[in-house]
Amino acid sequence: MIADEATLARLAGLAQRGDKQAYAALLGAARSWLLRFYRRRVLPAQIEDLVQDTLLSVHRKLASYDPLRPFTPWLAAIARYRFVDHLRQVYRAEEQSLDHDLPVDSEEEAIAARVSLERLFAALPEAQSRAIELVKIEGRSIAEASQSTGQSESLVKVNIHRGLKRLAAMIERA
Repeated sequence: MIADEATLARLAGLAQRGDKQAYAALLGAARSWLLRFYRRRVLPAQIEDLVQDTLLSVHRKLASYDPLRPFTPWLAAIARYRFVDHLRQVYRAEEQSLDHDLPVDSEEEAIAARVSLERLFAALPEAQSRAIELVKIEGRSIAEASQSTGQSESLVKVNIHRGLKRLAAMIERA
């Protein structure tokens, strides 16, 4: 059921006052809208769980809805918050699975990585490699790198950008 905005607002107002039929109709309309909303954003296997989570949030927050205002933007705001929560859960799960798959770092791997990095930096102009090393590797600010190298802050930024671009091109070719 695709209801117009006035009907949804009226149903929400009635549901707030305890009308069970209006509440059921409101949830049915909200479910249809949510299915369309999430279909474009998440994997098919995740849609139903996300719709149910969002409907639970609608149930919990229904008392906060103002029947004089449009219902769909209120529902959309809840759906966006639930979608962001869903993304956080997905990213956390991916990070955890990646953490378990990583080998234990060894000192030899760190040394090999540093040697590879130094070889790459050797192909860059000195100003670019120094700016990248200070800011991206050592974690210094642009101002600190500027003082250390004698370059202006904007030149440090340009050197970082150009150097990283050149490094990416070299890595792609390799």
